[in-house]
Amino acid sequence: MATQIFVNLPVKDLNKSIEFFTSLGYSFNPQFTNEQAASLIISDNIFFMLLTEPFFKSFIKKDMADATKVAETINCISLDSREAVDEMINKAVAAGATTPNEKQDHGWMYGWGFQDLDGHLWEFVYMDASAAPGQM
Repeated sequence: MATQIFVNLPVKDLNKSIEFFTSLGYSFNPQFTNEQAASLIISDNIFFMLLTEPFFKSFIKKDMADATKVAETINCISLDSREAVDEMINKAVAAGATTPNEKQDHGWMYGWGFQDLDGHLWEFVYMDASAAPGQM
């Protein structure tokens, strides 16, 4: 079995979050979705578990970050083209997201991001590794 990643994110309104990510073209695994959590499918091996805040808190002993005030992470996902990056961000903004930063164009790498309904930061990038200036 291939290694998979499950990123857990707290959300204030699970139904609004499901609606938001569905409008971006994503789907959810119904086997791992209920009134407390939804399994957002990014790819065959990448999933985001959107957890209601009370359910998220049940897994931690620390304070939960308020992503509208502090950055806890930037979730970066690659796409197949610059146009796909722009399309994704434009869909997100139409669905209620904001764009905290301008597009970044480094020639071989192009990215743009949004802040979702709960303040989580998402970055989408297209990279042409064959044009990269050197090892990172």
